[in-house]
Amino acid sequence: MQESFGAYIPFVDHLGFEMVFFDDGLSELRYRPEPEHLNSFNVTHGGAVMTLLDVTLATAARSVDKGMGAVTIEMKTSFMQPARGTLTAKGRLIHRTRNMAFTEGTVFDEAGNACAHATGTFKYASRDAAPTELHEISTD
Repeated sequence: MQESFGAYIPFVDHLGFEMVFFDDGLSELRYRPEPEHLNSFNVTHGGAVMTLLDVTLATAARSVDKGMGAVTIEMKTSFMQPARGTLTAKGRLIHRTRNMAFTEGTVFDEAGNACAHATGTFKYASRDAAPTELHEISTD
């Protein structure tokens, strides 16, 4: 269970993301993709890379107030080259308002090459408003 993210996120736990740094508008995560996280070209699946970026951007947004949650409003991702081996994602909070956070982040491969870049907008949310158990989520 990943407690270092400030919240338990089952999907992040499943993928095995590791928090390296999470403070002062910056975040860094590490990810060692498993064989089942690869695509037919034997490189990290784009969906896994986008999830890594989403979590990295959200943690950068939350790093200035770790008690708050952050909900993704929009994210744009550009893929530059295949993501191979252990990946490092670095995120940065560019600007924030009382309710919104504007972020950017990049995923790097083992050799330090940029593989993907994203910008994202997040809405801050109180942790009290977020469901804590799967059965509490309403489909209405």
